[in-house]
Amino acid sequence: MKKILLFTVLLTNTILFAQDEDAKKDGSWKTTGKITLLMNQSAFSNWQPGGDNAFSGNANFNYDFNYSKNGWVFDNKLIATIGISAVAGEDTKKTDDRLELNSILGKQITKYWNVSFFNNFKTQFLNGNNFSSDYTGTGNNKDFPVSGFFKPAYLSFGPGFFWKKSDNLSVNLAPVTSKFTFLSGEIFTLIDGDFISSNEMETYGVDPGENMRYEFGMNLRGYYRINLMENISMENILTLFSDYISKPQNVDIDYTMNLIMKINDVFSTNLTFQGVYDDNAYQGFQVKETFGIGISYIF
Repeated sequence: MKKILLFTVLLTNTILFAQDEDAKKDGSWKTTGKITLLMNQSAFSNWQPGGDNAFSGNANFNYDFNYSKNGWVFDNKLIATIGISAVAGEDTKKTDDRLELNSILGKQITKYWNVSFFNNFKTQFLNGNNFSSDYTGTGNNKDFPVSGFFKPAYLSFGPGFFWKKSDNLSVNLAPVTSKFTFLSGEIFTLIDGDFISSNEMETYGVDPGENMRYEFGMNLRGYYRINLMENISMENILTLFSDYISKPQNVDIDYTMNLIMKINDVFSTNLTFQGVYDDNAYQGFQVKETFGIGISYIF
């Protein structure tokens, strides 16, 4: 509860600061946001070839609020995504779930370079489940969540150097980074046909029965947005982290690519790809991809 309260306070204060009216009046704040809804639905009635009624939806909120004045820069990006899939006769399943806030405060020392302090927080909103048919134990798969809000949650922060060419191109290097992994409650991992509790085995790098893991290392975050052609833009976000304390050669990788193909002021085609490597979570490369035509609102 204390960790949830801490995050709520940090997030609230950041948003309130970003909305300061005096700062908005003098033009030192630049804000851009986008809400996208992707939906797919199928329904059958007396349809002889067969088929199941189904609905899937994905909602994405992407908001940037950046400050620049008197040699100070304060860049913030909030990403919130939730997706569900419902098929008649089956449990509703989560198809996407992400909550991330990234903030960088910098003081200019040259035209493009700043001394900086960054903060990154990420988790998910809802419980996630593994519905694999490999499960052979007693009970239902949905009784054994593999993730949830603050299960896990990641908090990273540290001083460093921020190179910013523009709002579309920047890199932050933090060679002295503290990284915390939180588990606020019990989750499970499917192993050899049965679900094993985080109270019994290491999960996301957190020791059995514990609720936190601490890492100390180097963090690098890069951001690049480019217009490939008229009405087609691509956003790239790359984060690398190396833990000085344990296996520094096993660099954590988190890469997200958002490709937006605008049809008109309302409709667009969206492709999101995310690749993650974190050997504390999974011994391999994790991939997530969503694609669809949806409704977009830019503000």
